[in-house]
Amino acid sequence: MSTPNKSKTTKNKTNNKSIVIFSAHSDDFVIGVGGTIAFYKEKGYKVYCYVFSYGENSHPWVEGKKVQNFRSHEAFEAAKVLGCDCKFFDLKELNFTQDAKKTKLKSKLKKIIEKINPEKIFTHSSEDPHPDHQAVNDITLELYDSLKSKPQILSYSVWNPVEFKTRHPALIISIKTTFKLKMVALHKFPSQRFNAIYPLMFFIWFRAIRDGWIIKSRFAEKFYLIRKGD
Repeated sequence: MSTPNKSKTTKNKTNNKSIVIFSAHSDDFVIGVGGTIAFYKEKGYKVYCYVFSYGENSHPWVEGKKVQNFRSHEAFEAAKVLGCDCKFFDLKELNFTQDAKKTKLKSKLKKIIEKINPEKIFTHSSEDPHPDHQAVNDITLELYDSLKSKPQILSYSVWNPVEFKTRHPALIISIKTTFKLKMVALHKFPSQRFNAIYPLMFFIWFRAIRDGWIIKSRFAEKFYLIRKGD
């Protein structure tokens, strides 16, 4: 595994609280959690986003290192908008489980989480049809089982507009003041406009309005509490 790259973030007054986002690909943390990231940042939390793959397969006709450079740059620019830290790991797409074992990623993540001690970890939904997203969910739950101090684990949606199987309690966070920042951050991914951003834009708006209506807010993001924590 390559040494994680770190983005620059805006200076802000913080308390000692933090949250962590696990993101399979460079744009997933913005699509699924972008408004909530900015929400927690406004409340003084430190927010850490860990992206598991550079996503070279998105542009197979371009040399891999170039794809890594522009996809990481896009993620760092989006992270600046939202006010979070962003780091990359170099897992290969569609091979997360094997690469995680080969690189001892879970052990490294355990050290990171024990150092940060976040209140919450947001990870991909197990109902997401993308195999990399499912693999991140599996890695997160295995990591959770190994932790002594256990944070809450919440799942978020990317390619699944609704979740049918879950019986977990929902957490709905109003993003009426941060939805605009989420949209600005999404536009920091020009390489993914036709791969993900445009195809998902209807669902992004649909979920934000639907979940906002539930809590009488203009926009919201909905998550499922899949592990309660300590």
